Amino acid sequence: MAVATQSLEELCINSIRFLAIDAVQKANSGHPGLPMGAAPMAFVLWDRFMRFNPKNPKWFNRDRFVLSAGHGCMLQYALLHLTGYDSVTLDDIKQFRQWGSKTPGHPENFETLGVEVTTGPLGQGIANGVGLAMAEAHLAAKFNKPDAKIVDHYTYVILGDGCNMEGVSGEACSLAGHLGLGKLIALYDDNHISIDGSTDVSFTEDVGKRFEAYGWHVQHVEDGNSDLDAIAKAIEAAKAVTDKPSLIKVTTIIGYGSPNKSNTADVHGAALGKDEVKATRENLGWEYPEFEVPEDALKHFRKAVERGANLETEWDQALADYKAKYPEEAAEFERFASNKLPEGWEKALPTYTPEDKALATRKTSEMTLNALAPVLPELIGGSADLTHSNYTLLKGFGDFQKGQYANRNLRFGVREHGMGSICNGIALHSSGLIPYCATFLVFADYMRAAIRLSALSQAGVIYVMTHDSIALGEDGPTHQPVETIASLRAIPNLLVIRPADGNETSGAYKVAIQAASENRPTLMAFSRQNLPQLAGSGIDHVAKGAYILSDSEGTPDLILIGTGGETYLCVDAAEKLRAEGKNVRVVSMPCWELFDEQDEAYRESVLPKAVTKRLAVEAASSFGWCRYLGNEGAMISIDRFGVSAPGGVALEKFGFTVDNVVAKAKELLG
Repeated sequence: MAVATQSLEELCINSIRFLAIDAVQKANSGHPGLPMGAAPMAFVLWDRFMRFNPKNPKWFNRDRFVLSAGHGCMLQYALLHLTGYDSVTLDDIKQFRQWGSKTPGHPENFETLGVEVTTGPLGQGIANGVGLAMAEAHLAAKFNKPDAKIVDHYTYVILGDGCNMEGVSGEACSLAGHLGLGKLIALYDDNHISIDGSTDVSFTEDVGKRFEAYGWHVQHVEDGNSDLDAIAKAIEAAKAVTDKPSLIKVTTIIGYGSPNKSNTADVHGAALGKDEVKATRENLGWEYPEFEVPEDALKHFRKAVERGANLETEWDQALADYKAKYPEEAAEFERFASNKLPEGWEKALPTYTPEDKALATRKTSEMTLNALAPVLPELIGGSADLTHSNYTLLKGFGDFQKGQYANRNLRFGVREHGMGSICNGIALHSSGLIPYCATFLVFADYMRAAIRLSALSQAGVIYVMTHDSIALGEDGPTHQPVETIASLRAIPNLLVIRPADGNETSGAYKVAIQAASENRPTLMAFSRQNLPQLAGSGIDHVAKGAYILSDSEGTPDLILIGTGGETYLCVDAAEKLRAEGKNVRVVSMPCWELFDEQDEAYRESVLPKAVTKRLAVEAASSFGWCRYLGNEGAMISIDRFGVSAPGGVALEKFGFTVDNVVAKAKELLG
């Protein structure tokens, strides 16, 4: 085939392919196969259907695109460059996978404008896509009027066999079908190849029938390599189905055009090699040198710039008309879109005195959520079938269900894996929504990938975890998260907070809401058991991470450090020690990360280096506590699995009593 015989569409599709081929070859690292095979479906989608503005990647009403099969990221980088995004230049393409480049080895929203969510761990992207579609549905139901639509966009996802194998995609897509998310359209790159070779060795189910069972509208494009009209007709048909999400199975050849490596695992995750690149150029009639895009193709792609500007101008006029007709709603919409919290929202936070009754912090969490819900309409969330154990229901705000998308209680079902990933999508929708999700703390292990990606991709999700220690009792070791807190504290950019009482619960939410508005996730761990309201605790103290809860006059002989449900043990033990003439300071440390972010002077004022006798008390693993205890410190902790027994008994047997804290303190003091 000579270049002159190629149609304009073929030129455009091959431009995508060879930018991917050349970038991977230059880096000698990457995944060329998916971009080569999926280029036709991606071209049709971006050229004929996607609504976006390359010169304003954050235009609110853009369609959202997710490359769930993130290893094929050169497909997305090529599209961004070709359609005119300033964020991906040809030099960026040439620096694929290199230090400091805007074209990392998997799509990262925090690195590359135009990338909506961070993908790579398979299945996460499609689950994020469900969250993006839920956000659109909620905002459309909240703000649109019969004569005015200001929220009206689609979420498009390209996913692969690996995404469909991962369980997280099944959880999220099952929920999407239940919810009838008609503006979610997924194109499944059905190429039958994974890293181990043909999927015949492990993956032979009928994916289409599975999605039909989920409640999706399913189509099959049998020739995804060249039948562009069939791809376009399938997308049109998917858009016409408004009460179901759509899956379009597009059968392709991975590495299309490579004469010796297409349809094999060899083209999945490695550069083609110099000789095969040459052979592929000859096979596809591509006479252009590396990284060169034909002028006709580039000119066609760049029509997206004018088209996008016109789309945004039309929307701006629609928004202006909406403002004129519905000024109050418009003001709130613009506040949402600008990611600004309402003035004075924190005044709704409950406060407590020592005279107030003891409550589990999961209960004060419920009280705080319901105090905030009326003043923070952007707050939306729910539990993984544990609403009445986590206490996370927003009372009076209804369930988010098919046809009832304006409601704010999300019913995730027993789907922790999918729940966290969906919330990441909601948080990254760029709409100001603040999602929260809840389960027992021990099941954070089920959603660790999503929690990690919240921190990595700067998604302002709030994780509400309850039953935070052995004090949960009879459910026993399977449900007692002795090692979980330590492992979560190891995740960069994640705030992990264990409140000690009601004031600290309110303070934790104040931190979490503010952090979410600044694109940082927070995980709060709440108790099942009742805890006293402590003298000296306060809402604003939590933002410091640690603070002096009570103190003796003069230099302390000993510092007791407590977190969460164990803090009151330190308070009571300190009183006994002071009665014996000891100078004892009690420090409440709800959040390591926030304390570490304070300046040195503040940290020294709370934990003076000169006071080396320190005792930490936490009903969890001791891992990591050495950073605060030094060589002369000690700890009451749990470095084994728990036990099935009433919570109070479990605490006593493991040494979480006032008397044991006093005894350990005396040992430390010698």
